[in-house]
Amino acid sequence: MADKNKVTIFDTTLRDGEQSPGMSMNLKEKIEMAKQLERMGVDVIEAGFAISSPGDFQSVQTIADTVKDCTVCSLARASKEDIDTAWEAVRGAASPRLHIFLATSELHMKYKLLMTKKQVFDTAVAMTKYARKYCPDVQFSAEDATRSDMDFLEKVIRGVVKAGATTINLPDTVGYAVPEEHRAFFKEIRRRVPELTDVTLSCHCHNDLGLGVANSLEAVCGGARQIECTVNGIGERAGNAAMEEIIMALYVRGNIYDVTTNIKTTEITRSSSLLTNITGVKVQPNKAVVGENAFAHEAGIHQHGVLAKAETYEIMTPASVGLKVSNLVLGKHSGKHAFRDRLTALGYSLSEKELASAFTSFKELADRKKSVYDKDIEALIAKEAVQVPKTFTLDTFVINSGNTITATATISLNRDGKQIEKVARGSGPIDAAFKSIDKIVGRQLKLDDYQIDAVSEGEDALGDARVVLSNENGGKYSGRGLSTDVIEASIKAYVNAINKMYYEEKKEKEEREERVE
Repeated sequence: MADKNKVTIFDTTLRDGEQSPGMSMNLKEKIEMAKQLERMGVDVIEAGFAISSPGDFQSVQTIADTVKDCTVCSLARASKEDIDTAWEAVRGAASPRLHIFLATSELHMKYKLLMTKKQVFDTAVAMTKYARKYCPDVQFSAEDATRSDMDFLEKVIRGVVKAGATTINLPDTVGYAVPEEHRAFFKEIRRRVPELTDVTLSCHCHNDLGLGVANSLEAVCGGARQIECTVNGIGERAGNAAMEEIIMALYVRGNIYDVTTNIKTTEITRSSSLLTNITGVKVQPNKAVVGENAFAHEAGIHQHGVLAKAETYEIMTPASVGLKVSNLVLGKHSGKHAFRDRLTALGYSLSEKELASAFTSFKELADRKKSVYDKDIEALIAKEAVQVPKTFTLDTFVINSGNTITATATISLNRDGKQIEKVARGSGPIDAAFKSIDKIVGRQLKLDDYQIDAVSEGEDALGDARVVLSNENGGKYSGRGLSTDVIEASIKAYVNAINKMYYEEKKEKEEREERVE
């Protein structure tokens, strides 16, 4: 019998989260994120929507073959083709799950599905039975459940439970519910369908009204024992319920919720940072739990209180979410052994090849930077973890800029052993540099976003540049560059985004050729 006080954490960062604009990840990045989710202790990773594209199928299949300590799941529409494809993708997992969804609200049935209630009911039951032939762990989601007719929803739930569904998910697909209503909704479902005693009841809340987390917590009070959520709350439109906020609410207010999870809270900050590094999309400074101001105190009265007793203004400690204070520990004379020891202390486990690459980057940084902080090292490791094959590498750059001249950039990149140099003018040094790179690449690229931040303190702080660019077909690619020189960091970020673009385009071409064959 399952522990009734245990809440399953179902992470959909790699599926629902990745569907949001600007959050696209390549295979290597998805695997790295999946490993971190596994390290953090999530129970279920929804790795993707296998039938949506060959790339998504490969991602789900690779994650299923890689992750061993949690369930790996693929989304599927209520159709045999979707279910066949999803099963083929997850069948190699240590613990596979098939996740079928079908809308049950009048709006969706009438205008999207063009199906009657009877057709929806019959399809839901038949496809649940079909999925059970493959897999003993089948989740059924009644899309737009919170706007569905309660009597019809009850009938569908009874039908799919009888057909073998082991988890019933009732999504607030468009973030329409409010907390008190959502708790009552789950309580009413439990009252109406006693068969749910031996089935996990799940919630999936969107954040259109900013209530995703609150509604998820109320669902728990109403009897839900699985919460679907994403790191940093990424997702369609205004996003999904944020995992880190849900977990810390359950942790800090355990006296109210009286439930447990398997999440290692000390991995929360690293998970958030890794996702930010991969996507290039930062969380706002005042974001709960993981925002850079979450544990900052500027007001004098607050500072005095925290110094006297941290609990006066901190309901959770920075350490509880894995936030570490930067300490100077290494320098240019440090060896690989000391570097490895520091990585181990920070919680990283690298292969010899990964260690060698990271150590080279560290030594290059240490030659430029007097003080190397933990944050610098973590930024280097995060960057190394999601590298793709380098079509282009930076050779040299020369920038001429001033308030009385037009900025000019001369950039030299290496491609296949050949140096290519171009000169361009721009409205500033960064604009000139990016235009010069565009000339070298010979592509019409559009810069969608550009950010530069300091990783740590001091005049020689490591600059962390992030760019998002679009190619001619509208595909978006993020890049990241690190350097004590902000212009060099920006150039590296732009080149990194271009390398990702070439990597993804090469994969897409190979997939098209395979389909033709």
